[in-house]
Amino acid sequence: MYVAVKGGERAILNSYRMLDDYRRGNRDVPALSLDQIREQMPLAVSRVMAEGSLYDPHLAALALKQAAGDAIEAVFLLRAYRTTLSRHGYTQPIDTGAMRLQRRISSTFKDVPGGQILGPTYDYTQRLLDFSLAAQHESDALPPAGEALDSAMPRVTDLLAHDDLIDAEPVPEGDPEPFDLTRQPLEFPASRAARLQNLARADEGFLLSMGYSTQRGYGNTHPFAAEIRYGTLEVQMVVEELGFAVTVGEIEITECQMVSQFAGNAEDGPKFTRGYGLSFGYGERRAMSMALVDRALKAQDLGERADSPANDHEFVLYHSDNVEASGFTQHLKLPHYVDFQANLELLRRLRADRQTPQPAHSDLMDEAVSQ
Repeated sequence: MYVAVKGGERAILNSYRMLDDYRRGNRDVPALSLDQIREQMPLAVSRVMAEGSLYDPHLAALALKQAAGDAIEAVFLLRAYRTTLSRHGYTQPIDTGAMRLQRRISSTFKDVPGGQILGPTYDYTQRLLDFSLAAQHESDALPPAGEALDSAMPRVTDLLAHDDLIDAEPVPEGDPEPFDLTRQPLEFPASRAARLQNLARADEGFLLSMGYSTQRGYGNTHPFAAEIRYGTLEVQMVVEELGFAVTVGEIEITECQMVSQFAGNAEDGPKFTRGYGLSFGYGERRAMSMALVDRALKAQDLGERADSPANDHEFVLYHSDNVEASGFTQHLKLPHYVDFQANLELLRRLRADRQTPQPAHSDLMDEAVSQ
């Protein structure tokens, strides 16, 4: 046993060294710096921050480098690090209406107040490989991008709410302390606050798949993208010693508000209902998918038919976490020798019994008569 343990330890240490070598790649190629990853792979950094539940572009870049570009492994690293951090308190609720916008579009109104701001997006590209990017210093001669807009713009959902055309989402009576998924276990029925927290750090691919399913007939909504916003926003926190809120930093976020038709019920007449998505960094696809799934999960609350996968709270919320899903899937790589040998022995016995000739029915009758 001791020899086996020592042998396994040496193999693991060698695996570490091989992983470092694999991550570094060809030594003739300069190593990636964290600044390069953070500045030139912002979408990957945004995803790792969102699913890792920690807004820190530098640490997200470090996690991506350590994980050799594996986003899910990087999320795992960042989330594990986050658990070591002390909690000093909660920030004030952010007001996305005060966002310094870099992008703001709406598919519901052409002439939305404040105008459509296209900003940085792949929406209008031709999806053809740009071989000029293979050249060194390809972007040095490009003019600087436009500055973010300082003026606040009204949200489209606020305009609909002014005319009582969309469901209201008031602050709960007494303004209770928000649910904290990082410290409290998920229980059912889950409140919308808990659902949104779960979706906010859910795997983007899972959200995309669930959101897509609602548009392929596995859901009862017909969504419209009321508004998608991307920009920067100050985060404030009340300092007890001072007695007022102070700005502790600035973050980039992406927000999506989807609106869907609703026939109404005994209490409310027909109006639009909303689905909400919010993501760290620039994560438009992620925020849109989250909004679609959020609206699908509201079907039970609204008295709608809820027989599709995206309507099932337990199915969606229990299977959306890529760290848990990855761990449970990859645990199959661990030794299962005893379990497998037990199954193998059982299979052999069953096959042996099947191959053993069984006595004919007449033989059984003769035996019974003789007795």
